[in-house]
Amino acid sequence: MIYFQRKLSRLCCHSLSERTDALVNALVELWDASVRASHHFLAEEDIRRLIPFVGEAIQGVETLLVMYQDSRPVAFMGVENRKIEMLFVAPDCFGNGFGKQLVRIAIEQYGVCYVDVNEQNPQAEGFYRHLGFRTFERTETDGQGNPFPILRMKLEN
Repeated sequence: MIYFQRKLSRLCCHSLSERTDALVNALVELWDASVRASHHFLAEEDIRRLIPFVGEAIQGVETLLVMYQDSRPVAFMGVENRKIEMLFVAPDCFGNGFGKQLVRIAIEQYGVCYVDVNEQNPQAEGFYRHLGFRTFERTETDGQGNPFPILRMKLEN
């Protein structure tokens, strides 16, 4: 467990066996709030359709890092095969540095050098660009075949 001074936050890496239903449900709720505040291109039906996949992804991702304030999850990241598979921050914590801390840890401790970003989420693209990632490929659809273009980004040295 790592503690950060920023608002007395702490970071936990949850192993597969530690991912309880309560934790997964809390992170799905965080995802839902974060997506509603940042992914304005998604319709309500898109969000509802994605929720089961989000829970499965949280359960199965190789490395799950969760940032807490007190006992409340305020941000989480999934990492697998040197790629950020998911990064979401509670809307009331946007701009507080939690996402940046998670990305830096992912780069330094897990060798992360890739991330996929929805093209229709320019704030996320700018966030990763600011941290040194550059677009190397664009797809017309997301991983589920939906018409949401994806920017594949790679960390430049």
